[in-house]
Amino acid sequence: MTQDTTVCLAELDAHTYAEWLGSGSRTVVVPVGALEQHGPHLPMGTDAILSTAIAEQVATLVGAKVAQPISYGYKSQQKSGGGDHLVGTTSLDAATLVGLTRCLVSSLLEQGVRHVVFLNGHYENYQFLYEGVDLAVRDAGLGAEDEACVLLLSYWDYVSQETLDEVYQGSFPGWDVEHGGVLETALMLHLRPESVWLDRAVDHPPAELPRFDRLPVQPGRTPASGCLSAPRGANAAQGKLLFDQVTADLAADLTAELGSAQAD
Repeated sequence: MTQDTTVCLAELDAHTYAEWLGSGSRTVVVPVGALEQHGPHLPMGTDAILSTAIAEQVATLVGAKVAQPISYGYKSQQKSGGGDHLVGTTSLDAATLVGLTRCLVSSLLEQGVRHVVFLNGHYENYQFLYEGVDLAVRDAGLGAEDEACVLLLSYWDYVSQETLDEVYQGSFPGWDVEHGGVLETALMLHLRPESVWLDRAVDHPPAELPRFDRLPVQPGRTPASGCLSAPRGANAAQGKLLFDQVTADLAADLTAELGSAQAD
């Protein structure tokens, strides 16, 4: 990978980056993940690995660049990530994630980036990313009429119903318990198969959790595996289908929303 072909800002020198900003292609994607347990069969960095891989492919399709990922996330919650009490889950509090997001947006806009896109891969992050973005936009004095803007999305919102039907064959357990399950495992088998240990995967029914949050959490309500559903049947072909469909649709949305700003 050379500076002429890479989409990663970390692999560019500052002068080449400045030239790129001057060319008119000024969209930067910021992947966001977490360091969070994903059971015995997936690495703790899964959320950042997946959001970064998706961001890099989307950036390639639309002529954007990809910033260094935010690799830590907001506290894992029992109903969506197993819980912050589980070993390996290393979290940020709300104020830290809001402040970090606010600083990143402000810095990128001040450098001349026209559009910042946060591509989230950890469910619990979303509202705190939103708050940080909102504060930074206010700081910059941006209004609806301005071309500069920030987009925020979570990649699973781009999984189509057709893809869900193909991957799960009618057995989709719901996004609320898709932690360490088929979707993440299939994507990792496609993108990073050397980092998946299927022989250690635990097969169990989806977690049955109450409709409320109780604090302190009751650890026994989280399956012992740490996963909220099993990766039963996950394979690399499903991962490729998910990856190709999500990145294509996401790139199409960015192009439609940001128009010729992708490559003036």
